Amino acid sequence: MRMLARFAHNRRSAALLSIVLAAVVFLSLNTAVNIWFRTARLDLTENGLYTLSDGTKNILRSLKEPVTLRFYYSAEQAANYPTVRAYAERVRDLLNEYRSIAGGNLIVEEVDPQPYTEEEDRAVGAGLQGAPTNGGEPIYMGLSATNMADGQETIPFFAMDREPFLEYDLTSIVYRLGQAKKPVLGIVTNLPLDTGSGGLLASMQGQSQPFVIYSQLQQIFDLRPLEQDFDSVPSNIDALLIAHPKALSQATLYAIDQFVMRGGRVIAFVDPLSEISQLQSQETGQPVQGATFKSDLWLLKSWGASYNPDEVVLDGARAQKVQYGGSAARPVVAYPVWIGLLKNDDPAQSDFDAGDLVTNSLTKINLASVGRFTQAEGATTTFTPLLRSSDQSMIYSAEMLTIQADPDELSRQLTPTGERYTIAARLSGPLKSAFPDGEPKREAREGEPPPGPLPAWIGETPNANIIVVADSDIFDDRFWVQAQQQGDQTMAVPVADNLAFVASAAENMLGSNDLISLRARATAERPFTVVEDLKRDADARFLREEQDLNARIAEAQEKLQALAKTGANGDPATLTPEQEAEIEKFRGELAETRARLREVQHELRAGIDRLGDMLALVNIALVPALLVIAAIVFGIIRRRRMAAAQTA
Repeated sequence: MRMLARFAHNRRSAALLSIVLAAVVFLSLNTAVNIWFRTARLDLTENGLYTLSDGTKNILRSLKEPVTLRFYYSAEQAANYPTVRAYAERVRDLLNEYRSIAGGNLIVEEVDPQPYTEEEDRAVGAGLQGAPTNGGEPIYMGLSATNMADGQETIPFFAMDREPFLEYDLTSIVYRLGQAKKPVLGIVTNLPLDTGSGGLLASMQGQSQPFVIYSQLQQIFDLRPLEQDFDSVPSNIDALLIAHPKALSQATLYAIDQFVMRGGRVIAFVDPLSEISQLQSQETGQPVQGATFKSDLWLLKSWGASYNPDEVVLDGARAQKVQYGGSAARPVVAYPVWIGLLKNDDPAQSDFDAGDLVTNSLTKINLASVGRFTQAEGATTTFTPLLRSSDQSMIYSAEMLTIQADPDELSRQLTPTGERYTIAARLSGPLKSAFPDGEPKREAREGEPPPGPLPAWIGETPNANIIVVADSDIFDDRFWVQAQQQGDQTMAVPVADNLAFVASAAENMLGSNDLISLRARATAERPFTVVEDLKRDADARFLREEQDLNARIAEAQEKLQALAKTGANGDPATLTPEQEAEIEKFRGELAETRARLREVQHELRAGIDRLGDMLALVNIALVPALLVIAAIVFGIIRRRRMAAAQTA
């Protein structure tokens, strides 16, 4: 007995010592991990939500001066909104990841702007927008970013629909604030962008006013207009915006080609029929000298896009309403030449590419007399449509449009092909020079000095990035802004996203290769896909019964109305007892049918809810339950082994 008691005492002492040693080892290991592996990360999410792209890492590591990111988040006000809380945690984790990679050059601060405090005043002053709540106190969840100079960027509110672009939004802000100067955008155009539709004549009279898009681009970028006859693109230009150019010389085309070969990016707008040029001619009563009514760019095919300047797209589904004929008494009519492209929640039906950073946030763009692109035969670049017409479109002659522009006649002639035509596209990837034999030959003109040297020839580039648009009237204020009087000032109020498209395209092209490489990321939301599939099956299964019940309801109502009119002179008071009994019968059937319809709809919703609750319970409770069962089984086995050892 003594030996057994001593043995039990020793086992208890050993067990106690083991617990103490385990606690010491755990604390020591935890301390060591915190010291040595502070920056280590393990991302176990399916889509790598917390694994930053190489482009973001390169931008963060290349910061030369400190950038401060202030994350304003109303934690107390958001307590009753689980979706907002979850997204705020996602933003917070991403910002901390940014800080760990950038080191001391990225300062991340979190501010809780309580109502009626200085922090709330700073949030409003920085341009943040509070989301209203039922309690009346707004929720702030935005970002204010500054650099050591006077640069400032703001995200007014982290909207959930921008979650796939969260990394891009944050990285682009850090990139812009990390630059010492505005990026330079070269402008090659035959349009009066800087003087408005009045052109040079209005400028000489002091009445010129730049197009709104051009004015906004001037505030964002350093614009450098280039004459349409140049031998090389200046080295300080980061990207080119080519808008409705005249026929360019071979030397100028070669300069643009070599700009692309050297990694330069291009946004090119061509047009089968320029409404701006037409308007200028109408106002002066004669063709404007040097005006271009249709434009082409010889380089397009070598870039991978096929385009015919003699074709326009008519779109019946996206036709804008116009007052035609100059008579205010005539009702507005649909004009399929002027179209308004629209966003749709279903990506397959949307006119915009939801997966591209330039077009993801667009809701509407107004265009006029647009052309179309197709992928060129033998193209080496990837052809990605950004803007498309609806499937109620057709191709029409641009020349015929100048002769016959009556909206009613065009609508009668419109025969939809069922095809969606590409109006704008991104061309990316490997690209060979359009001048395979090197620089073009040039001869000196009589009386002029010999031409200067052309850029040294480069035959190919591995990563071209070009956006092409088959319309230049996107710049015209008439199509996307309305003038509103605000006191003594006239304000331009946007009614479409024309500026957003052009500015986003320019910003995207002026970013570094690291910034351009960023793409949409998966969202953190993980829906019950099985439930969604079953819901679709149930919807289809109950739809037929619901339609049958609705048809029976409509039939019963018609019979009731017919019976009610069978009395003398249509007076229900003169109905016979048999007719009244028939009416009561149909009323009963109608009530039963409506009750069955409500039952069908309730069964559908209740079945889906039950399945969702069951799956949620399994997902939430299954793992802890399995752990408890495993612990119990392990305890039973261990106790039996101890009992067997003692008896032995």
